[in-house]
Amino acid sequence: MDVITRSYRHPTRDVALLVETSNEYARGILTGVRNYLTAHPNWSIYIGERSRQGGDMSWLDGWHGDGVLARIETEEVARRVRALGVPVVDLSATRLAPEFPCVETDDAAIAHWAIRHFTDRGLKNFAFCGDSRFRWSINRGARFAERIEELGGEPLSFDLSAGSRGARDNRERLIAWLRMLPKPVGVMACYDIAGQALLEACRVADIAVPDTVAVIGVDNDDLICNLTSPPMSSIQPDAARTGFLAAELLEKIMAGESVDHDIRLVAPLRVVARQSSDIFAIADPIVARALQFIRDHGEESVRVPDVTAHVNLSRRALDYRFRQQLGRTVHDEITRVRMSHVAELLAHTDWALPRIAERLGFPHSEYMSVAFRRQFGSSPGLYRRAIRGGR
Repeated sequence: MDVITRSYRHPTRDVALLVETSNEYARGILTGVRNYLTAHPNWSIYIGERSRQGGDMSWLDGWHGDGVLARIETEEVARRVRALGVPVVDLSATRLAPEFPCVETDDAAIAHWAIRHFTDRGLKNFAFCGDSRFRWSINRGARFAERIEELGGEPLSFDLSAGSRGARDNRERLIAWLRMLPKPVGVMACYDIAGQALLEACRVADIAVPDTVAVIGVDNDDLICNLTSPPMSSIQPDAARTGFLAAELLEKIMAGESVDHDIRLVAPLRVVARQSSDIFAIADPIVARALQFIRDHGEESVRVPDVTAHVNLSRRALDYRFRQQLGRTVHDEITRVRMSHVAELLAHTDWALPRIAERLGFPHSEYMSVAFRRQFGSSPGLYRRAIRGGR
């Protein structure tokens, strides 16, 4: 009797997942769906192995379910999900089936974060390496170009798939493009695989990274980013939240609620800085020395007087130079670097806040938490849960 009652109150939903399992971003989406299922265990999941370019979908033949979460990136997938006649939530920027609601990463925010990462390091030349096979890459490239134009610069770009005759041809074209770029330059790759191709081209062409070309990717695929030479900086989308929100939205539709078909955009989580963008392209040598000192001592209780003593300049004079070069004060830079160290420890350790505060030389964890919230707009606890795939 109890079993029948529970089934009546929580009917099982048969949900198909047409999401590739071959890359970090898509696996993050699947993590978000799994997180949703912990609170909604009445879903029964159907999933097949897929890549970015698709896969065998014959497992859907004869399937009669209640809903679909899909990355609709090809006409075949669009045709398949339409034919099922069930509620669908799209997880792709391609929008080949605009009649379905969509949850997707905020590509404008990703592009702006990449540019800010480069401008924080004093770079004034910027370029984008994209892949026109993917709508999200086109979107990122367009937003990147718009922002560069707003800053008064010239947007430069390279398309990995345009006229390509294979990997070797791509590398040769990429090398030729990299050589003609104004230097030093910050290059945003549309995703980590493109960033890997950039770094390989730089290595073959003996182009210094990051001193001549600084590189940042997207997805923060830890394995790829740490296998490149040098290790690659990357922007981490909030893929888990994207998957969670898509599942939440699909549940509403399956329950009979009316929802609009607009795109819900999810902001990225963080920039993970590694050696590929470890550069200070600062014309003022005193500011460059101060920045290097702050970076070298960012895990300690470094203070503004420590920095001014290191460069033998007054605080007022050094702040003036910092504002001229970076648009912020010495104290702002110290805070930015130290909060980045807090974020890294939150992401990669299980340390309690008092231990993190002690490790980084904060007088107490409450002070650190207030500074962290001011910097990131989130409490340390919420940030840690978001980074690790929580809602």
